[in-house]
Amino acid sequence: MTNLAPSLSGRLSLHGVDHTARPTWKLRETVEFYRDILGLPLVHAITAKGWGREKEEHADFIHFFFDSGNESTIAFFYYIGTQQPPELVVPRGYMAMANHTAWRVETEEQLLAWQKRLENKGVRVSQFVKHEILESIYFRDPNFYPLEITRSLRDMEELDAVDANMTIDAALTLEDSGRWTSIEQLWRAKADFVRKRQQEAEPVAAS
Repeated sequence: MTNLAPSLSGRLSLHGVDHTARPTWKLRETVEFYRDILGLPLVHAITAKGWGREKEEHADFIHFFFDSGNESTIAFFYYIGTQQPPELVVPRGYMAMANHTAWRVETEEQLLAWQKRLENKGVRVSQFVKHEILESIYFRDPNFYPLEITRSLRDMEELDAVDANMTIDAALTLEDSGRWTSIEQLWRAKADFVRKRQQEAEPVAAS
């Protein structure tokens, strides 16, 4: 049995993403895009008949993996002889962009080089997009899955985690209220958490 390494706080910790996986109904296009355009080595493939509780109805499949760097892989399921269900067609619009894979590079020069490589291969790529601590380019694979290559503009610090926790605590409070309709409500609720934190940090006045 593999031992799970504890974190510094004594709790169990995770050690990065091993792989992400999605279905594909475009086998050749998917292989050519990830192996030949992105240059990710094809490193593993599993072939199997239907399995699990739906074994009798489960299609035969190939589950194949590309090396995506730092001991991680991106994987796909190709279900033999099936058609893509309408509910799994990737929609257009900004909400579809939430379900994406992002790779990291270290420098602006590397990001620019990736942009040029993809464009030279005929891939439609966004211009550089800066959002807070990241700068990214965006594009789509043959299944229309959103993809991103990004670089950090600065390291995340302890203050980022403090801010994130106050943001989410305020959001959870609003969600529980059932009356959340705007970002302005979140900003006001978060301000209450900031004031509370400041009050807790103030030294108790001597009596």
